[in-house]
Amino acid sequence: MSTTPADVLAAAVEVALPGWVVRAVESRARAWTGTVEAGWLDEARSAGERAREEVGARLRSLLAHDVDEQRTNPLGVIRTAVRYPTEVLQRAGVPPVVRDEFLERTFADDVYGLAPATWRDLGEEVHEAGIIWGAWKASTVLGRRRAEGRLR
Repeated sequence: MSTTPADVLAAAVEVALPGWVVRAVESRARAWTGTVEAGWLDEARSAGERAREEVGARLRSLLAHDVDEQRTNPLGVIRTAVRYPTEVLQRAGVPPVVRDEFLERTFADDVYGLAPATWRDLGEEVHEAGIIWGAWKASTVLGRRRAEGRLR
């Protein structure tokens, strides 16, 4: 069985998500209190595992579809992971951060400003896998359009 760029991307995201959730909780908690309570970290690790399982499954589902049938993109699915550190921070009583109107409108559920803007926000391996997947997708789409006579 060959490994596709989609498989590599999904695996990289699944590896990265638990650590990203913990780092997000640590970062916002430290900014608010100057410290991080051990219980918060325990909750963050548990939330990170849930993110790996749940967001990972949604990402794999998206990537299993043909590229012309995908109605969102992988980063859009990954951004839904903000729910996991958000829940931990809210239970800890950390207040939301001030965000600009665009971010409030675009990412209404991201009250702590945690949504990954790029692949790199999850780590270098996800960045590399995301770039490779994007290049593969672009090549696939362009090849199809050329074959259909829609591009020269």
